[in-house]
Amino acid sequence: MAPCGRSTMAALASVAVYSCMVLCLMSAAVAAQLRVGFYSQTCPTAETLIRQTFNDAVQQSDGIGADLLRMHFHDCFVRGCDGSVLIDSANGNTAEKDAEINQTIEEEAFQVIDNAKARLEAACPGVVSCADILAFIARDSVAHYGGHFYDLPAGRRDGRISRASESMLELPTSDLRLGQLTKVFAGKGLTQYEMITLSGAHTIGVAHCPAFISRLYNFSSSSGVDPTLDPAYAAQLQQQCPTAESNTEVPMDPPSELGFDNSFYQGILRHRGLFTSDQTLVSKPAAAAQVTLFALNSAVFKSRFSAAIVRMGSIDVLTGTNGEIRTNCRVPNSIELGSSFFI
Repeated sequence: MAPCGRSTMAALASVAVYSCMVLCLMSAAVAAQLRVGFYSQTCPTAETLIRQTFNDAVQQSDGIGADLLRMHFHDCFVRGCDGSVLIDSANGNTAEKDAEINQTIEEEAFQVIDNAKARLEAACPGVVSCADILAFIARDSVAHYGGHFYDLPAGRRDGRISRASESMLELPTSDLRLGQLTKVFAGKGLTQYEMITLSGAHTIGVAHCPAFISRLYNFSSSSGVDPTLDPAYAAQLQQQCPTAESNTEVPMDPPSELGFDNSFYQGILRHRGLFTSDQTLVSKPAAAAQVTLFALNSAVFKSRFSAAIVRMGSIDVLTGTNGEIRTNCRVPNSIELGSSFFI
């Protein structure tokens, strides 16, 4: 194919800019339908009941909030923030929650959402969506571990489709490089800056050995261990994951496993990012500058994270008369009512 001339390149650039503007305007229009205090008239105790449910859960399992926050991310990146990650597999369909990438989310995290839904259905039946419950409880998780308690616009409605295959295609994996991560997030209307900010969620919770084992053994023909990984940290991880088949749980941010702070970014500057997708955040000067800013200033990170997760929570939301308010977060209403609908 012949190379493009300057006029052709300029035209293509104009089309790209126009397309981006259209997508941003559409996203802004949908996000505008979400609003803070959405349930103030229809279910004024909604946020309180959700917070009480979370508080009950974290007393039983102190790390449960990390899974709940992760569920919100994984929900929004597949079909938008529509609660589809909560739907059970049925009728021969394998749902998102059973995709390999989601199988490390503990079942008890899904039960927390069930418990919140049960309380809300008792207080105000058919009003609060499962998608909003997940967004609120992710906010409560961030605040519980030390992040900001941010105002969260609501009004999301629930989707009725959930496919494991879409999770495998849409969700970013731990082996991605900076350019690949930037592209994945851009596809959801999020900037590289927001991607680096949202990566800070890795400051809480655990990972399993398969997510990073390739960095520890037979990394390349010239290096057994990923050379971007601090040798002392690599040796520690090898003790925790002694074989390629190991499936041990490892803290993603060992100095601060249950603290929502900037320790994650400090670790990256010391070459202690657990995943390839973590350490790659300092592979280019502009990205490294942002990591350094957050590593030096926890308050700035927490503030920017609140803004970024609110933006993420508006990805492709269903509002108005689109979607539904599920009675049972695990089952679309049409199936719950016994119709012939299949996912």
